[in-house]
Amino acid sequence: MALFVPRRALLLGAGAALAAPVIRTAQAQQTFEWVAGSVGGGWYTMAAGLSSLIAEENPDLRIRVVPGGGLANSTRVNNNQSAMGWGIDTFTAAAAKGEDPYNAKHENLRSLGTGYSPTEHNLVRRADGGPEDMRSILTQRGLKLACPQRSSTDEMTLQRILRFLGTSPDRIRNEGGRYLNGSYADIAAAYADGQVDYLYCALAKPAAILTELGQGRRPSRLVAFPDDVRKHLIDTYAYAEGVLPASTYPALQNSDLMVTTMDSVILVHHTVPDEVAYKITRTLIRNRGQRLVQIHASMGSWDPATSWKYPGVPLHPGAARAFREAGVMPA
Repeated sequence: MALFVPRRALLLGAGAALAAPVIRTAQAQQTFEWVAGSVGGGWYTMAAGLSSLIAEENPDLRIRVVPGGGLANSTRVNNNQSAMGWGIDTFTAAAAKGEDPYNAKHENLRSLGTGYSPTEHNLVRRADGGPEDMRSILTQRGLKLACPQRSSTDEMTLQRILRFLGTSPDRIRNEGGRYLNGSYADIAAAYADGQVDYLYCALAKPAAILTELGQGRRPSRLVAFPDDVRKHLIDTYAYAEGVLPASTYPALQNSDLMVTTMDSVILVHHTVPDEVAYKITRTLIRNRGQRLVQIHASMGSWDPATSWKYPGVPLHPGAARAFREAGVMPA
């Protein structure tokens, strides 16, 4: 015998059936915070682009990008203040061991690999006067120098160089100079306006602020890193070195330059679910090459076959699964 159901009830029932999947999807979506770099810097741009790419392929994942800094990000992820973040290879390894500049072992860090964005250290000088080599520039009286904020790997590296050369931010100030800290946008503006005569920053090429300085009205040049400075950073702190091709910033250089380099690691807290780490890493592997280049040119050289080998902190099991499935990591 047929059961009579009022038309209103049928419509309500159909509406509920259509709405149910949407409700389940919304409830299933997971949100994770990615601590990146300063707004306007390469890290922030890359994290924002990758978060969109990850969400595009994994509708159940949402990543919220927040500003951060290479020195502090390891601690922030280790303490699970952010579930994931950018790290610098040499500083992340130091954090894991509790070595300078960290005072405790960071045992909760895991990685999704390294090599995502090789980063060059850069020193820009005025080209209308003054010394031209790094040692003479950084040890001169009355030096007016700008660099990113404290807690950044840029500023920590600059302090290490200054110490090696027998000087310091305090000495610069005591000798009538200026040691200015700020965001990338702030220090670029200070340099362009003549408030300082030199600018130090570590940014993956091509860095927007360096390109813009090259197009500005103030004549400027990039400075090579001396052999002894590069060797000191490599031997003491495990940095790397590389060549900045002359074509990178043609308005700021007319030849290849030897510079200090470091590389980027994607860090996650060890409690990030295996499936989440797997999906994120799988998405990155699938889109290596041109799609990552569209996000930032520095990501074009990322190679999954070597990425998983980073020894600084353990590889997350979910990431390991993705690398193994891609055939680049042994079982």
